[in-house]
Amino acid sequence: MKKLLPALLLLGATTSATAQSAAPPTAWTNHNRALPDQLRRVPVGLQLWHTPNPNYPEADPTQPGHFLWKHSTMVRNDTGQELEIVACGSFIWYNAAGWQANLTETPAEFAELFNCPQGRLKPGATYTFAKNYRYANSAQSLYGGDALWYILAKDASGKLYKGLGLIETEAEVLAK
Repeated sequence: MKKLLPALLLLGATTSATAQSAAPPTAWTNHNRALPDQLRRVPVGLQLWHTPNPNYPEADPTQPGHFLWKHSTMVRNDTGQELEIVACGSFIWYNAAGWQANLTETPAEFAELFNCPQGRLKPGATYTFAKNYRYANSAQSLYGGDALWYILAKDASGKLYKGLGLIETEAEVLAK
């Protein structure tokens, strides 16, 4: 953990002066800690990962001049008991302001996106958001940054668990 925070701070310090003028995020109030407030003090019970990672933009074949970052997101319940989805979303870090709230999905949206009936995670099963893509409408709007995806789920007694997965999205289009 002591090595993670300096790495994240270094990432934020390398952005442009214009991007640094953004207001500090309310999602991350304690800059001495690596995680946004909502994710602290919740035990890990889910494995969450993205592939490919790091992720690079490519031309969108369906919309000339547009770009997309193609990746999938997977989650697996490692608690040994069935869990019910409470929240799903991400925070983004693309400037010196650090973690900023990005998106949230309701339990019903999670169930649809991850093909997880009733938003209930069976023990040991992996659920996949196959087309978790990011889009840009021009080459000028390509920017790199990191997204910290999270999933919160509870067991039958109401105990909360989390899963975290960082994805690096780059601004450079790779040559084929």
